[in-house]
Amino acid sequence: MPFVYILECSDGTYYTGSTTDLERRLLEHELGGSAYTRERLPVRLVWSEETGHIADAYSLERRLHGWSHTKKEALVAGRIADLAGWSRRQRAAAGTMAQAAERDDSESAP
Repeated sequence: MPFVYILECSDGTYYTGSTTDLERRLLEHELGGSAYTRERLPVRLVWSEETGHIADAYSLERRLHGWSHTKKEALVAGRIADLAGWSRRQRAAAGTMAQAAERDDSESAP
């Protein structure tokens, strides 16, 4: 079955990948089989999810590549509820609303 996985590297960064054979791929990473992780050994598996199809795994991998380190940390820690509101669009909208509220407060102050 296909998997999406996140490795934590020795320098604290995350590597995100997808594979049809998770055990084999982890061994490849440990043996220096990825340019990114080769320079950051040792690595350890901190999160993985099995998907129904390789296309689904690849799609999820691509989505996770766009996530910040902090958002990946929340996923790894299982804080799924914390993931809501992390999209750039949602953060931008929240910032815009906060700025508008501050303006309203300052305009209504005597």
